[in-house]
Formats: sequence, structure tokens, C-alpha cells
Amino acid sequence: METTQKTEHFDVVIVGAGLSGIGAGYHLQQKCPGKSYVILGGRDCIGGTWDLFRYPGIRSDSDMFTLGYSFKPWTDPKAIADGPSILNYVRETAAENGIDKKIRFRHRVKRASWSTPDARWTIEAERGEGTGDIVRFTCNFLFSCSGYYRYTDGYTPEFAGRDDFKGQILHPQKWPDKLDYAGKRVVVIGSGATAVTLVPAMAEKASHVTMLQRSPTYVVSRPAQDKLAILLREKFGKSIAYHAIRWRNVLLGLAFFQFARRRPQRFKRMVLGGVRMALGPDYDIANFNPSYNPWDQRLCLVPDGDLFKSIREKRASVVTAGIDRFTMRGIRLKDGSELQADIIVTATGLVLQLLGGMETVVDGRTIDFAKTMNYKGMMYSDVPNLASAFGYTNASWTLKCDLTCEYVCRLLNYMDRHGYKQCVPHNVDPSVEQLPVLDFSSGYVQRALPMLPKQGSKRPWRLFQNYAFDIVTLRFGKVDDGVMKYS
Repeated sequence: METTQKTEHFDVVIVGAGLSGIGAGYHLQQKCPGKSYVILGGRDCIGGTWDLFRYPGIRSDSDMFTLGYSFKPWTDPKAIADGPSILNYVRETAAENGIDKKIRFRHRVKRASWSTPDARWTIEAERGEGTGDIVRFTCNFLFSCSGYYRYTDGYTPEFAGRDDFKGQILHPQKWPDKLDYAGKRVVVIGSGATAVTLVPAMAEKASHVTMLQRSPTYVVSRPAQDKLAILLREKFGKSIAYHAIRWRNVLLGLAFFQFARRRPQRFKRMVLGGVRMALGPDYDIANFNPSYNPWDQRLCLVPDGDLFKSIREKRASVVTAGIDRFTMRGIRLKDGSELQADIIVTATGLVLQLLGGMETVVDGRTIDFAKTMNYKGMMYSDVPNLASAFGYTNASWTLKCDLTCEYVCRLLNYMDRHGYKQCVPHNVDPSVEQLPVLDFSSGYVQRALPMLPKQGSKRPWRLFQNYAFDIVTLRFGKVDDGVMKYS
């Protein structure tokens, strides 16, 4: 590897040019205007997830009044928005605020090394894909906004007989530019948000689409447009309407989550009642009746019941069964039956990855994040001047990321006022127990837990997945809380 430029220094280095990274740039400009910063993006454009995924029907699985930024009202009529609209929203935000001029594209961060005597990070990034051309940056504070999963490849299990299949096999994370599926038989393996999006979208052109799931998921229909939001915009303007609907949706989301946790069987009956209403009394409800409780995994949202509509119209179907092996003509199931296919889509999940996979070194010691505890959902025990943006599992990603950005700015300003160069969360309470950082039974979470940091049994190490609670803690709570050590 070869270094081809002299080291540049910034007060803050942001890693990632997606939804979170652009939001971080905005907050820094507004709340820490004296700070210099740069955004290092591994890809060649703004957008992150919303540029990476190109599969048919790509859309949000959260409403845009909460997935949108707190500072930029979402004005599109669709509350459940398609991917290109979200991508345009993120890019528009960057251009309006000059954030796009702060981005270095095709700079994939490989390594970050902290030096306590110098109180700074040294960042090594590869410029270009596979070039070995390493460029270096230094900064006082490192802010990772690189998402939560590996961009290079999704997760696909090993399927016996995969090479026997004569059709096309693909993963949604690497969707071909011009895939012709018109009039073809498609099997989508999976039952998560990607699968329930793909099935109705592909069913518009395919001869038939089968969603093949190992186990069911809770699926809830919701209107694609929010009529109250449209009415409030007409009466009070875009900004007031946006914030009013944002808070309504936040509070409704919290209420439904608490209801699901405290009355799981009643909540389950409500969800299944909606499915029965959409598909009729003769449909086998077992295909939408999971064995786990609501919110043990994330619920799937279908705008205007599009998945149910495609099933009613016989353009799509759901099969719940285990896979025995792939065959020349499709997939043989454990019961001996065969699903014939021309195209198989493995919507089988993501690979979770912390901090974009960068190697992190503190004073010559490589950090094993599985041995750290997560502080306030954004920092790591005994790792100085490093924060990461990570959203909620039970609500919109951006809600938590906005609060994280605000807190990082509060932290930086507090350090400046007191002349501090270093801040590091450090646990001194021996009664704090270590717990899994995510209480989710989803496969992609369970596969990654051994590599992820822990959460603690007490604040500020405990994650509550509660936006209202986090507002109090992160926006108004003490920055000098006795756990964060300054020097």
C-alpha cells in the first residue's frame, strides 16, 4: 500500500455519506460552526443505503415524518416513500447546506489509530476500490455514520444443489441494472422487509411470484399517504404540519410498541385480524402467524396492503416450508414438493458490521468491540473521542441519529469550554451487568451478537429504545455525568 498525499487535519472526521452522515454534517455546521470537518464516503455518491439498493419497489419501512430529518420537513405526499424519493431528499439536504462540498468520495476507511499523547486519531482510507492507494487524515474526534451492515455482500445461506439450478440467482443487495423478469416465475426466499417489498413489485410483471419463508413475520398494512398530514399542510404550512405529524407518529409508535410488549397476545390478534380482513376468511392465516411475540423481531410494513392485494389477485403466493435443495427447475422443499422458478431471489438478510468494518486501535491496542460496553447508544467504554450513529430497532433510524448528532455537538462544545482534549466513557460501577446490546431474535442480529458490544444493566450503559426517554437523556441530560472521563 502506498500513501500519495500529505496528511490533512480536521477537527472532526465523519465516516459515511448516507442519511446519517449528511445529518451529522448539518448538526456540526449549526451547533459547532467553528469546527472543521470532512466526510469520507466509501462509495462514489451520496446516499448510502438509498443508493446501494436498487431492487424493484425499494422503499422505507418507516414513515418519512420520522425517518426524515428533524430540521428538513418531508413534503412529498407519500408518507411511505420509495427509495429514489428518499435518495433525492438526502442529496437535496446536502446540496442546500453545502455539505456535499465536504465529502471525499471513494475513500473507504480501513483503520483508525488513537494517540493519547497527541489526543488525535489518524485515519487511513483507501482511495478507489482495490487500488491500495492509502490517504491519511488526522482529527480530534471521529464520528462513524457508516450504517450497521456490510455493503459489499449480503447474507446468503448455503443451499444444497445451488449450482444445479439453470435459472438466475441473485441477492437484493446486488441487483442487476436490467433484470428482465416479465412473464417469468420468481421465488423470493425470505419474509422480512425486503421480501414483502419485492413480492408485490415483481408481481406486476412476473407470471407469478412466490414468497418462500422458513417462518412467518408480522405484516401490517398502512396507508401510503397520510391524509391528516396533507390537510395540515394546506391549513398551517409545511413546517408546522411536519412537526405535528412527526410527534403524532412518534407517540403512536411508542404506544403501539408498549402495547405489543405488555399485551402480546392481544396485539397479535389485532395484527392477524388485519390480515384476515385483507385476505378473506378462507386464506390460511398460518402464513402470517409467527411463533414469536410481536416486536421480538421488527414488524413489516406494507403500504396500502400491496402485498395482500397481489395475493388476492393470485399474482403472488406465500409458502411456509423448509428448503431441501435447489434443483434444475427450482427449489425442492422438505415435504418433497417442488417450486418451479426462472429466477430465485435470496432476500435472506444482511451481515451486521460495526463502524464499517474499520480496524480501531487505541495507543497501539486493537479494540475488540465485543469486550466493550455501549455508552448511551453511541460511544464505547474506554474508547476515546469516538461516536457512532445507530438507530432504533423499534422506530425510525433517524430519530436516534438526530439525537446522537445533537449529543456529539454538546460534547464537543463542553470540551471546548473547559479546555479538554479527550473524553472517554469508563465504567466504575462493579454492579453493572453486561447484557446483549440488542434484544432481537432476528437471524441477522443473532449471527452478529458475538461480535457486537454489550449494553449494561444500568444507565448510561442501558439501551431503552425509547425516543421520548432519549430526548430527556441526550438533549437535556448532563454531559459530565461521572461516567464520561475528561482530560
